Amino acid sequence: MIDVQRIKNAVIELLAAIGEDPTRPELLATPTKVAEAYQGFFAGVGQDPAAVLQDTFEAEQNDVVILKDIELVSICEHHLLPFTGVAHIAYLPTDRVVGLGRLPKLVEVLASRPQLQENLTAQIADALEGGLGTKGVVVVIEARHHCVASRGARQPEVQTVTMATRGIYQEPLLRAEVMGLISK
Repeated sequence: MIDVQRIKNAVIELLAAIGEDPTRPELLATPTKVAEAYQGFFAGVGQDPAAVLQDTFEAEQNDVVILKDIELVSICEHHLLPFTGVAHIAYLPTDRVVGLGRLPKLVEVLASRPQLQENLTAQIADALEGGLGTKGVVVVIEARHHCVASRGARQPEVQTVTMATRGIYQEPLLRAEVMGLISK
């Protein structure tokens, strides 16, 4: 449960710590605005991603299912700055599939918590593999990190790409076939 008042108090303290006057008229609403934003940014904390995948359907087809360009926003756990991008998900079902709308919801739940992109990629793959009992999973995330763009390296156009594979897609030839479909 997000403690809105503690966030507000922390923002007031942060403003004071950087030498600002938290009572300055332009900053009076800032603690509330930050608390509201954090409620959205961190809505996935404490949520079980497996719950998103509970409603499945019998599948007659055994071919790969791919969703591309699932938009995501997450917060880097090292700097508490956002990273934004897209996730591409491919899975090879056994006898069950999940509604296509559940895959973006899974990404949203896992991205809405302090994260590292590498961990987020693996968590999505693990949730699909465990929740659906898939034969194979590929998850690719392409994202821009504001911690890289606005501090340190200051490279606003740098894009980070991470991939996680499970099951049969750990085999390079099968993975290459799915990656070809994702990159189209």
